Order: sequence, then C-alpha cells, then structure tokens
Amino acid sequence: MPIDLTRRHFLTLSAALAAASCGEAPQSQPSPAAVGEFELDEATFDDLLRMQSSGERSAAELTRLYLERIEQIDRQGPALNSVIEINPEAEAIAEALDRERAEGRLRGPLHGLPLLIKDNIDTGDRMQTTAGSLALEGSHAKQDAAVAAALREAGAVLLGKTNLSEWANFRSFDSTSGWSGRGGLTRNPYALDHNTCGSSSGSGAGASANLCAGAIGTETNGSITCPSSINGLVGVKPTVGLVSQAGIIPISHSQDTAGPMTRTVRDAALLLGAIADRSVAQASADYAAALDAGALRGARIGVGRGFDGTGDLVRPLFEEALKALRAAGAELIEIETGLPREQAGRAPLDVLEFEFKDGLNRYLAGLDPSIAVRDLAGVIDFNKAHADRELVWFDQGILEESQEKGPLTEKAYLDAVALIQRLSRASIDGPISEHGIQTIVAPTTGPSWATDLVRGDPSSGGSSSAAAIAGYPNVTVPMGAVHGLPVGLSFFGPAWSEQTLLRLAYAFEQQTKARRKPGFRPTVQA
Repeated sequence: MPIDLTRRHFLTLSAALAAASCGEAPQSQPSPAAVGEFELDEATFDDLLRMQSSGERSAAELTRLYLERIEQIDRQGPALNSVIEINPEAEAIAEALDRERAEGRLRGPLHGLPLLIKDNIDTGDRMQTTAGSLALEGSHAKQDAAVAAALREAGAVLLGKTNLSEWANFRSFDSTSGWSGRGGLTRNPYALDHNTCGSSSGSGAGASANLCAGAIGTETNGSITCPSSINGLVGVKPTVGLVSQAGIIPISHSQDTAGPMTRTVRDAALLLGAIADRSVAQASADYAAALDAGALRGARIGVGRGFDGTGDLVRPLFEEALKALRAAGAELIEIETGLPREQAGRAPLDVLEFEFKDGLNRYLAGLDPSIAVRDLAGVIDFNKAHADRELVWFDQGILEESQEKGPLTEKAYLDAVALIQRLSRASIDGPISEHGIQTIVAPTTGPSWATDLVRGDPSSGGSSSAAAIAGYPNVTVPMGAVHGLPVGLSFFGPAWSEQTLLRLAYAFEQQTKARRKPGFRPTVQA
C-alpha cells in the first residue's frame, strides 16, 4: 500500500506529500476550453444506478462513455495521465452485467458502476499489477486481491488501473509524488502544472476529473487522504483490518489499507460497505443507511490545532469550516493533540522500513516465475541497471535503507512499533475520552504545489500521521479552495468509528457543498 511521507515527513511526522513526471519535463498544456462538457459530470452512484434501472443508460453505455472520457481527457489534452492501464475486458464485463440485470439478477450495490483501482492491487485478469515500477512490468496476478474480488461481487466494472507514486511513494526521500517509472507523471486537474499528491495520485485525479464513478486508493500514511484533499474528493482511510490487505503490494502490515476515493460522502459510504471484509465483525455496518444530514446537531467535536501547520492560506478555510460546524449545531471543544515528534523520533520510519522489506519479499516471492525480480534486493539492482528510466529524477534511498533492516523479531523493530502505536493512539483516544467528543477535525493538508521534478516534494503539512500510525479511521471532505486549489477537512477518531465519522462528514458536506469540479487550467490563477 501507499505512503506519502516525504523526507521531511519521515523526520518530522508531518504530512508532506507530492507528485512528479516521467523521464522528461512536463509538456505545455492546452487551454481549459479544450475540455468540453461531459454527460456524466459529477454523476453519483445513485444517478448511475437510476440510469440503469430506468433504461436511460446501460452499464455497457456508461462504461463506453467513461472509456471515451479517459481517451479524451487522460490520454489527449489536457493529458492528466491518471490511468496507467485500461481493462481490455471492461466492456464485456459491463455487457454481462446488463444481461444479468435484464434477467432480474443484481449482484450488489455497485451493479454496473465503472470504477478505477490503483496499480498496486492484484487483479486476476489481463491487467498488470506493478506499483508503477518497471521491475514488475508484465506481472499478472494469479487471482484478484480481496478488494478487487469484493468489487466484482458487488457488481462493479473495473475500468482500469490508476497511476501512482512508484512503490506507493516508498522509494526516495527526494521523490516527486504522482510519478512512476512505468506510468510517468499524473497531473492535477485543477491546475495542470500542480501536484496530485500521492501515492494514490491517479485515483485522485481520475475520480475528480469524472473519468469513473469512483476509485479505490490505498494508504499507509496520507496516500488516500492527501490526494483526496488536493483533488477535491471525499477520501476514507478505514481502520486497519476493516478492508483486507490480501493481494495488495505491501508497505506496512500495521498501517496499510485500501479505501474509497469519491466525489460525495454517500458514494464513499456505499463503496466502503462493498469492500469491507465480511470476516471482520465491524464490517456489518450499513454506512450509507446511517448517513444523516442533521448528524451535527448536538455533536461534540474536538478542534485539532496541534498538527504540523498547513500555513496561513488554509487557516481562514479552517475557521470557516468551524463556523459551518457550529451553525449546524455542533459543540466545538479546543483540544491539544498531535503526534509528539520528540518522543517518536525516527521510529515511524524504522517501522515502515522493517515491515516493507518483510512484506515485499513475501509478495515478490509469490509472483509468477517469469518475473525475474524476487526480492527487495532484486528491485534495487533492477533500478540501478535501468537508471536511465528508473532513477532519472530521484534515487532509491528508502529502498536501500529498508534492505539493511533485519527480521521483524528484532528488538529494535518491536520497541519502535510499540512506541509509535502507544503515542499515536493516545493522541486520539486521550482527547476523545477526556472531553467526551465523537471526532477530531483538522485541515487534511495544504493546497497543491507546483510540481518540481528536480527538487522533489516540499513539505505541505497535514494531519494524517496520528490516525495512520494508530491504524484508526480518517475521512476527508472538501472544505474550500485556495486560488482554485481544493483543501479538505479531516474527521478522525478511534478504531471502528467509520460510521460516526461518515455521518458527521456527510452532515458537513450537506451544510457546505464545497466541492467544485476541476477546470483543467494550465496553471493557478489569482
């Protein structure tokens, strides 16, 4: 799964995240006038299901419309480059779902909905699973990841796979988010020279640009929440364990999770319900049915100000969001929170490096024998041998540090994971228990930044680390924009509190209606 910790993030536990380009500099972009209106712009899951049930549009027609949109917007001008591979079976799958509907058989709540999934999620079909790395080019999974299987069971059409920050942004301290050796650079649909954040960069840009009904991303720390915030989406980072990790290229078994990236909270709730692991008792919740536009009345909400700052540009948006929460009837309690950097030190990065080496070696060892790379050491050697394509913009320092780590039985690892989980969980559980609050809110991250392949990602600040390291849920919802660049508000809380967080996030969304569809501008305008 992904992680979006840049070099500064690893050292300071802030939420710095970003994006990049292929082996060449970004090209000049066409004017926004080149992007025409689209029939399915901002269509919700309910809209698309209604179209099918009424006979207005079939699943096959919806699939073709989205595939045409991908060709026009993603491949040609303005060339977002968010989809790394199209599913050659997508139309056939949609036609089969139409036949099932005609026979009165509906698979589930996503029947006929075209979705995109990230290219670190196994699919047992003709698509590859590469984490954006040329080292895994040609790798075809033997079977679906649990998430992909759940989507098919619920009736989704897998349109294709999305580009990502290579190895889910766990490769270099100087990386540019949104860039992979295989997929190149994903561009931000709000300002094409700006970053999409990562590592679920393509899922963020693709869902925001209406290339699909919704998308699946993965997160280790910030990889769903940051690209959702920066691309004007609702993103849900579930409690670790609510969604199965099986069949997803790993970073950290203690932090990795897949989750929804959609244009509305209701769509995210429907999608989360479909992918939740039914072997987990807490997965039985009906997240969509529990949504309530009046849920903020009487709610007690903690205002988190102890996170690494997102800057003066975001502060006014946050204050306006707090006013909206109060206006909807919430009681706001100022709290002191945030992960104590001085105590945590380097431990969060050490844990990830230990777990990455162990998990990736297990994953690679299980691939088809035709794939030459069988362990992390092989990935490092491959990149050196293909440096003109893989190391053209930044190095692989994180991979090399990870390779030096020992087994998960080492005391250094056991002590580090115990420390960071205790600190991160206390930073959320403590205020919630002390003040009797239901959730903590904070700005998700700052606005997008101009992509710079030479210098890599800057530190943008954010609030993802505490919930990510604790393994707790986090929901981000659009709260406004800075010079047209979206910024999200995060709701996070204790383990298994997804239903509460989604209810509150939905009420905030209905109160503010802050999402604006992207305009595909060449750059930011005052």
